[in-house]
Amino acid sequence: MIGRLAIRSLTAHPVRSAVLAAGFGVGVAVMAILLGVAEIILEQSRAPALIGGGDVLIRLAPEVPGRLVMSGALQNDSLRSQIETASPSHTAALSMIHHGREIPVDARGGIPSLERRVGDPETASVSAWQDTEEDITWTQDTPEEVLRHIDRFHSIPDTPAWSDSWAEWLYFNGRAGDARFYLTFLVGPATDDGRRSAGVRLQLNRGGLLETFAESHTITNAEAMLAPDLTLGASSVRLVGMQYRVHLDLPGQGGRRVRGDLTIEASAGRLVPPLEITGARGWLSGYVVPVMSGQLDGMLDVDGDIVSFAEGSGYHDHNWGFWEGVSWQWGQVQHGDLSILFGRVFPPSEAADPDRVPGFVGVVGPDGPLTYTDNVTITETNDARGQPRSLVVTARRGLDFEIEIAFDVESAITTEAGGSRLLADSLDFFQLNGTYSVMGHIGDQTLAFTAPGSAETFRGR
Repeated sequence: MIGRLAIRSLTAHPVRSAVLAAGFGVGVAVMAILLGVAEIILEQSRAPALIGGGDVLIRLAPEVPGRLVMSGALQNDSLRSQIETASPSHTAALSMIHHGREIPVDARGGIPSLERRVGDPETASVSAWQDTEEDITWTQDTPEEVLRHIDRFHSIPDTPAWSDSWAEWLYFNGRAGDARFYLTFLVGPATDDGRRSAGVRLQLNRGGLLETFAESHTITNAEAMLAPDLTLGASSVRLVGMQYRVHLDLPGQGGRRVRGDLTIEASAGRLVPPLEITGARGWLSGYVVPVMSGQLDGMLDVDGDIVSFAEGSGYHDHNWGFWEGVSWQWGQVQHGDLSILFGRVFPPSEAADPDRVPGFVGVVGPDGPLTYTDNVTITETNDARGQPRSLVVTARRGLDFEIEIAFDVESAITTEAGGSRLLADSLDFFQLNGTYSVMGHIGDQTLAFTAPGSAETFRGR
C-alpha cells in the first residue's frame, strides 16, 4: 500500500519528482567530494615537508629540553647515521591588527639553515632569512656541550623557608671484580662568611672490607658554579669531552690516605634527563643521571695497596635541592647493555604530601631510553634488627611494560643523618649493596636476569 502511494505521488508530479531526485543526487555527490578533499587536506597538514621538511616530526612539551633530544638521544649509534640534521621549531597563536580589526594568525619559527637542509619550501627562496647568534648555539651544539649543560650546578633559589638546607652534589659509584666505591662531591648552603660548605667522601669496599675517606672544605659560589668541573682541596672532577676524570687525595682513619685517578665514559644516548619536583613555599628537589652505565677505569692507592678498577662499570648522577626532612628510595642495576633505575622522593610534609609523590622506573638500552613509568610500588622488608633486608619493585605501563625487581641486601653502609639539615631528621641513611633478580618484559623483549647492584633507603633510629 505504501509503495503504491509513493509511485502515484511521483508520477502525478513528474517534473517536481525529477528536480527533487537531481537535487538529492547533487547533494550526495558534493558531500562525497568534500569528505575526500578533507581527508587529503588532513593528510597534507600532517606532512613533515609542510612544517619544515624531514621524515619525522617530534613534538616536545615546553619543559623538555629540546637540545637534549637533538644532541643527546638522537645521537645514539642506531639513529646518528639516519639523521642528516634536525631543526627545532616553535608555533604560537598571534593576532594581526588591520584597520582596527583583529585577525588571528598562526606563526611558526625555526632555524633557517636547518630548515633549508631538510627541504622546507617556505624558506628555500628567502635568502635574507639567516641564522641569528641564538640559532647558531643550536646548530653547533654537541653531545659534550649538552652533557655539561645538564650536569651544571644551579643557583640557590631565594626561599628563606628552606635556604639553609640547600645542597647539590655529584655522585659516582663503580665496581670491578670484588671492589666497589661510592663517591660524593657535595656543596652545601652558604656559610656566615658568604662562602659555601663543601666536602668529598669516598667509601671503598674491597671484598667486604669497608673504609671511608673524607675531607671538608669551603669554596666560593663562583667556584661551585664551575661544576661539573669541581675542585675540593686536593681532589677534583673534570669533564673532558664525554669522559669524567676524577682525581682523589683524601685522608682516612688511623692516618691512612687514598690517592688515585678514575675515569667514567659517558654516552649521548645512555642518560636520564633532568627531573624536578616542586612543592609549597618554593621547595624543590632535582635529579639527573648523566651516566646510566659507562666504562670505568683507573686505580686507587691506599697506603701502597693498589685497588684496580680497570674494565669496570660506573654510574654517575647529580642531585640538587632542599633536603631538610627529605628521604628517598633509590636503586640501579646494569646487565649487559641494559640499565634499570628506580626511585621515589619523600618530601617534608610542609612542602608536599609524601604519599602523593609517585615513584618511577626507567630502562635504558644500548641505543637510549626504552621505557619508563610512574605506576610503581616499592616494598621494603627489614631483618630482626630493623635494618633493610630486601626490597621488591613492581612497575607497569599498559600491556607494553611490566617488571618485578627483587633486591637482596648483602652489605650496608649506615650514615647517621639525624641532626643535619641536609637530610631527614632522626633517620639513618643506608647505602646497600646486593643482588638484583629482574623478571618482566618490554614489548616483545623478555627481561630475566640476576646482577649485582646498589640501592639507598632510610630507617628511623
